[in-house]
Amino acid sequence: MSDVVTIYHNPRCGKSRDTLKLIEDKGIAPKVVDYLKTPPSVAELTRILTLLGKRPAEITRKKEAAEAGIDPTKLDDAALIQALITHPIAIERPIVVKGDKAALGRPPESVLAIL
Repeated sequence: MSDVVTIYHNPRCGKSRDTLKLIEDKGIAPKVVDYLKTPPSVAELTRILTLLGKRPAEITRKKEAAEAGIDPTKLDDAALIQALITHPIAIERPIVVKGDKAALGRPPESVLAIL
């Protein structure tokens, strides 16, 4: 299992900034992925979803998805994953991955369980 902590981060999001600070305050220097500039691949997002135990619709931000013309109720999982990669602003944030564990930083403290 890898000890690398990766945070899929949006620097404009308060919860994402709070989660990054929480990780750094634990003495961890995470790999920070600005997923708006560098979206995950289909394989990466599929792995993240598996680690989270969630389906794509569960990590889709409703407002941002609607603004991008994405209707999660009308797409199968594969099509929704592709839509999220095309419009990464619609991916819920932040997501933290460490080895074979992942957590959504909502609230930020929820990531402590995987660190």
